[in-house]
Amino acid sequence: MVAALVSLPLTLAPVVAHAAAEGPVFVDGEAQPVFDPADVVRESLYVRAPVDSDRDGKPDEVYTEVVRPKATDRGLKVPVVYMNSPYFSGGNDVANHDVDVELYVPDGRGHYDRRDGRALTAQADERIAAAVGPNAGPITSGRYEAYFIARGFAVVYAESLGTGKSSGCPTSGGRNETIGAKSVVDWLNGRATARDATTSAPVKAAWTTGKTAMMGVSYNGTLPNAVASTGVRGLEAIVPIAAISSWYDYYRADGAVVAPGTYQGEDLDVLAEYVYTRADREICKPVIAEVAAAQDRVTGDYSAFWDERNYVKDADKVRAAVLAVHGLNDWNVKGKHVVQWYEALRRNGVEHKIWWHQSGHTDPDTLRSVEWRRTLNRWFSHYLYGVANGVEREPKATIQREDKTWVDEADWPAPGTSKASLRPTAGGVAKGGLSTRPPAGRSVVESLRDDSSILAETLVDAATSPNRLSYATKATTTALRLSGTPKVDLSVSFDRPAANVTALLVDRFPDGTSKIVTRGWTDPQNRSRPDRTQAVQPGKRYQIEVELEPKDYVFAAGHSLEFVVLSSDYDYTLRPKPGAGLSVDLNRTTLDLPVVGGKSALRGAVG
Repeated sequence: MVAALVSLPLTLAPVVAHAAAEGPVFVDGEAQPVFDPADVVRESLYVRAPVDSDRDGKPDEVYTEVVRPKATDRGLKVPVVYMNSPYFSGGNDVANHDVDVELYVPDGRGHYDRRDGRALTAQADERIAAAVGPNAGPITSGRYEAYFIARGFAVVYAESLGTGKSSGCPTSGGRNETIGAKSVVDWLNGRATARDATTSAPVKAAWTTGKTAMMGVSYNGTLPNAVASTGVRGLEAIVPIAAISSWYDYYRADGAVVAPGTYQGEDLDVLAEYVYTRADREICKPVIAEVAAAQDRVTGDYSAFWDERNYVKDADKVRAAVLAVHGLNDWNVKGKHVVQWYEALRRNGVEHKIWWHQSGHTDPDTLRSVEWRRTLNRWFSHYLYGVANGVEREPKATIQREDKTWVDEADWPAPGTSKASLRPTAGGVAKGGLSTRPPAGRSVVESLRDDSSILAETLVDAATSPNRLSYATKATTTALRLSGTPKVDLSVSFDRPAANVTALLVDRFPDGTSKIVTRGWTDPQNRSRPDRTQAVQPGKRYQIEVELEPKDYVFAAGHSLEFVVLSSDYDYTLRPKPGAGLSVDLNRTTLDLPVVGGKSALRGAVG
């Protein structure tokens, strides 16, 4: 096959010949490394944002650094890869909230909120390492800068409001943060002003086409989602990696106060204090105090405060093509974030693609660098340079399987996936059954008593326990793949007016070891809707849906599926004193699974 060579010379007559020689080059739809990544222009500036989040009477300013090929001083115009972060200047040691508290009861009783002595520390935070690299200094991306510069893209960095050299205040996903990040896109398109960081002289982005992509990992990947949800013109593509799509779902689950994995006790206010690294250490304290009051760790209800931080609801505004990436074992930013975002984009006709990998909270460049960079290159070459490389017609899903091999599929969930149900049968204090057959005979009610001090993993592997109910299928005769979001329709009563509810899906290996595949949580006081607390009447039976975190997972032949019900989840939920009792009506409880091949595949595997 003859390689397709495309160059994009400038149209300005005085420099056409020279620009053609140093313009971008594309082979087989991919930008080639034809620029010297060391031959660059670097600029430091402040972009004005149309918001005054620190309330000092002046517009906030976003500290921004530009790195562009030197050829742009000779008339070449290039698109931009833009990375915005609250982490470029590190983080502070901040005390988390105490989670060993009683649950709220809507009669005025319940826990009070306080900070405990355990601190969220910058040195221990995997999110900074994932977002900017373990050895990164202020404003840098050693991983990607040279790669993009060499291929004819400028790279722009900016510090989120209230962090580093930017003014304004951090509010953990708030509107001001989105506006601050968006203002840089506006500046690149001539709609916002900027000043030189040293001389304060006005600075214009005359060197760019205005076409911009945003990308990043963790919080750095969340900001592209936020900015894209505004519908800003000029943002042509985003690559959110391990990114949040709704902050409520990062710190809550259907009314339950639930932590991101390994950050038990963190909340929006803690995170805001953590990234509050601007020089003025006083001006934002009232703003962060307002965040602390509005986040509501008492009822856990969804509210206008959380709605402001929900980007999914604005998916219909997105103009940017979205290449989303997530780890199937990421319990920090859980899989729900990418799935609800991806599904909303698809419903609204936004160009989309998803990568799933088997690791946790990380950049795929650390896992499959050559193919990942090729995918990034094709995405940006098409959406920023207009190269007709067919990337929009390629398979929508790339998935790393359990054996570390990679497959491309038409979309996600996997084609041919449909709901298939399992029902628990008696014996859950030890090990009950889990069957595809509907229940027969009289109702069976089984009970557990909460002990929030016991790890879920310990309860899963206990031969018997009064603190959980466990149900298992027979060993599978064939491999069984789940692709999507499992749900449990749980028929349950309580002996107290408040309790956590946790559901687990477990893979039991032939040697008896186990892996928690996915888990989900809910507050029964929010059984009707996440924004409304309704009292629980002890002794009354309720039908409560628990949505587990989405997964793409293969149960190998010879393994068993287990469904486990418990109350508090030590690593994730609030931890009240032991004692709350839950009683489950097995005949009215159903586990719904997204099975590739549907009901027939499930019956064929487990009988």
